[in-house]
Amino acid sequence: MLQELKIGDLTARLPIVQGGMGVGISLAGLAAAVADEGAIGVIAAAGIGMPEPDFFSNYLEANIRALEKEIGKARGLTDGILGVNIMVALSDYDNMVNVAVDQKIDIIFSGGGLPLDLPQLIRGRYRPKLVPIVSSARAARLICKRWSARHHCLPDAFVVEGPLAGGHLGFKEEQLGDPAFTLDRLVPQVIETVRPFAEGSGKEIPVIAAGGIYTGRDISRFLGMGAAGVQLGTRFVTTRECNASAEFKQAYINASADDIVIIKSPVGMPGRAIRNRFLDEVGQGKKKPYRCPYHCIKTCDHKNSPYCIFFALVNAKRGQLKHGFAFAGANAYRAEGIVTVRELIETLVAEVEEAEAQEGTKVEEKS
Repeated sequence: MLQELKIGDLTARLPIVQGGMGVGISLAGLAAAVADEGAIGVIAAAGIGMPEPDFFSNYLEANIRALEKEIGKARGLTDGILGVNIMVALSDYDNMVNVAVDQKIDIIFSGGGLPLDLPQLIRGRYRPKLVPIVSSARAARLICKRWSARHHCLPDAFVVEGPLAGGHLGFKEEQLGDPAFTLDRLVPQVIETVRPFAEGSGKEIPVIAAGGIYTGRDISRFLGMGAAGVQLGTRFVTTRECNASAEFKQAYINASADDIVIIKSPVGMPGRAIRNRFLDEVGQGKKKPYRCPYHCIKTCDHKNSPYCIFFALVNAKRGQLKHGFAFAGANAYRAEGIVTVRELIETLVAEVEEAEAQEGTKVEEKS
């Protein structure tokens, strides 16, 4: 049996978190289906107001309205554990946190920058579990020190995301292939860094491994090195319940290993995506004219960028891949078809059990 994942007083039957995938990829449908299977389902706040009729004219209010709707919809579909992923870099970060708290979400996952003052935003209100997403032990230490000193609390857990993740990455491009920055190195480092803070407070601070985890064997390996759970994003894209278009999902299925590329994003971070004509044209120096109706990411160089990252991701989500591209993890090319969330979870659990049985056999043979 797979171990449970405990975050404070929340207990997920399975140690699996579905990664939050922004601009409409992981909404209520996917999050609720994952939560219903005993894992943790996550709604991504980035660009969530896209379906609202006034999104382009009333960006901030449309996002607030849409996040309220998606959390409410998910709550109507499951009694399981639900989280919201809110990027620190969002220009409406504070608003999204306020909505998540007002809607009494179970967990707020926060990366895309360091959520150094996240506790301040919810002081004196309902308190969801707060889980920063980091890419180094240094970041985890900094957050623990800041929260302890200024906010008199500590994170309820950490997600440590390695360089094989999809989307925007918390690494410099030259670090992506550096053995010193592999997830196998990062997970033990973050566990060791967090341990004294946990021991000093008497509070458990579980560490969740993320980025490039694709199979049950991967899950078993990271649990074996001390991770309390794992986060998977890419693997959930090719499920029936995922909120992306059929064309978006098919891009994963059609991709080869050579199609998974690193791009320079307008937001100032490297990103991992599936190569297509749109990205080829951008790489050739062609510009995609646009007018930025809002500055959705604080770090975006929207005045000098050859294209709008948000419009590109919106178009991809809707299946218009001639005018955008799909973010994806390093293992996206391994997708073979569309399955249900239940089928995927069952496959992963069976793979974990098989991996652990094989490991047990090896130990017996050695002894």
